[in-house]
Amino acid sequence: MTESEGPQLLRRRRRLRWLGAGVVALAVFGAGTVVIVARAGTSPPAPTQAAPGPAATAEVVRTDLAEQDTEDGTLGYGAERTLTGKQPGTITWLPDPGTVVERGQPAYKVDNKPVPLFYGDTPLYRNLAPGITKGPDVQVLEENLKALGFTGFGTPDTTFTDATANAVKRWQRSLGRAETGVVTPDDVVVQPGPVRISSVSAQVGDPAGGPLMKATGTQHAVIVKLDVSRQNIVKLGDKVSLNIISVGNTTGTVSSIGTAAVADDKSGPKIDVTITLDDQKAVGKLDSAPVSATFTTGSHPGVLAVPVGALLALAEGGMAVEVVEDSGTHLVAVQTGLFARGLVEVTGDLHEGQRVVTTS
Repeated sequence: MTESEGPQLLRRRRRLRWLGAGVVALAVFGAGTVVIVARAGTSPPAPTQAAPGPAATAEVVRTDLAEQDTEDGTLGYGAERTLTGKQPGTITWLPDPGTVVERGQPAYKVDNKPVPLFYGDTPLYRNLAPGITKGPDVQVLEENLKALGFTGFGTPDTTFTDATANAVKRWQRSLGRAETGVVTPDDVVVQPGPVRISSVSAQVGDPAGGPLMKATGTQHAVIVKLDVSRQNIVKLGDKVSLNIISVGNTTGTVSSIGTAAVADDKSGPKIDVTITLDDQKAVGKLDSAPVSATFTTGSHPGVLAVPVGALLALAEGGMAVEVVEDSGTHLVAVQTGLFARGLVEVTGDLHEGQRVVTTS
């Protein structure tokens, strides 16, 4: 350094090499020829300290820095939901695990009559028939009847009319049911969309009432069990970098954040964060795999940055970097910001393109 009066550094660079007493040094002059130049027990010659090489330097750059947090996750199809039977009777058919059930297809059969899947966010919570009050469950019914080709009631709405009842009768005829024009809550299974059967707990011949199976969505998703204390690092719609074992890197989007904490004896309560894959084909035929999910928790665009190894702790407190000029080097005090990718955000009397001393 040219400024010998600058602040004393806590970090000191020294390279020392040690030779212990009693070492036998050998010189080799040719194949098979060895000459002893120092015997055991004699004092070795004074070691020669190697001249230090030139200090490594790096450029002060202007870049975008992002603070990130990586969590473990599992590839699957999202959170499981229990499908419960409500009809009286006997189960006569159940789907196999892995089956995808879409709108209008049977989720199971009772007394050999199908119980089909309807799409909707509101379950049927009462008997639907002419004369009932308006309600969102009526609109769910009409939307599904229309999607399945049973129309005549106009645009789906919350009013159950005689035209709705006629469409219901045609739908019931297609299923081999009695044409009553009335739909009860146990006539259908309502889910937000198509489902994939993940497991089946009931058996053919069992009573139809009670839990029958578990289902998930049909889109590949990653579940991260996140510490409740860290739930502030994620929000709906966040983009997440994913590394899937045996597949590689891809991306996903946070599609749901659990609100019920589940106790974990080893690491405290956790919530489920569901990340839907942006490219469903990225995982090939995998159904399950360990995943590393990287969340971006903060970002600072267009900041000055240097390698972390360029930071020097000053004896009087604070941090500095050693700036290289044609005439030598000098210290510049800096304040640090985000740390990311081996770089650190710095502010101080610096500009882009300067070079600073860093660890090699």
